Amino acid sequence: MLKQLGLALVCAALVLGATLAQAAQNVRIRGTIEGVSGQVLTVKSRTGETMQLHLAEKFAVRYVVKRSLADITANTYIGTAATTLPDGRLKAIEVLIFPEAARGTAEGHFPWDLLPESTMTNATVAEHVSKADGPELTLKYKGGEQKLLVPPDAPIVTFMNGDAGMLAAGTYAVAFGTKDDDGKINIRAVYVGHDGVNPPM
Repeated sequence: MLKQLGLALVCAALVLGATLAQAAQNVRIRGTIEGVSGQVLTVKSRTGETMQLHLAEKFAVRYVVKRSLADITANTYIGTAATTLPDGRLKAIEVLIFPEAARGTAEGHFPWDLLPESTMTNATVAEHVSKADGPELTLKYKGGEQKLLVPPDAPIVTFMNGDAGMLAAGTYAVAFGTKDDDGKINIRAVYVGHDGVNPPM
């Protein structure tokens, strides 16, 4: 029960600020860890800026584990950052397979900041078919449906429980949290690279 609760809480942190209406002060920081001092995590962001991130008292650390298309079957709950093809389908940039305890986390389709004009879709796989241009998944969520092309170079991962010892200098990380009016960034969850697999979200 505690494990399931922990997964549910960290998934909530992962998708914190999923919609524009809710995301005014929510942030996702992607970059390389430079060090940790007390509750302050220093990260050099992907834009080259050195940032001081304040870790919440009960912040979560998770690491990603590589998975494959074979792990995505009908009824799998996934999150996928994607771009939109001319025909209206989504093209996956990455796919995250949510643990079963996190099913339903931030369900929907909304803007995402991985790439310009990218989106995030958290949904259940209703159908998995082969197409001439690659595997296509039908994703269904409350109020909508999307077709997703999964190219062979799109990383597919899930995540596991980690610990603060994984916040080592030189490790790539994606941190999720909020930004106060005074500019202070408060972090609730950090996803880190492990065994050569970096968080792609």
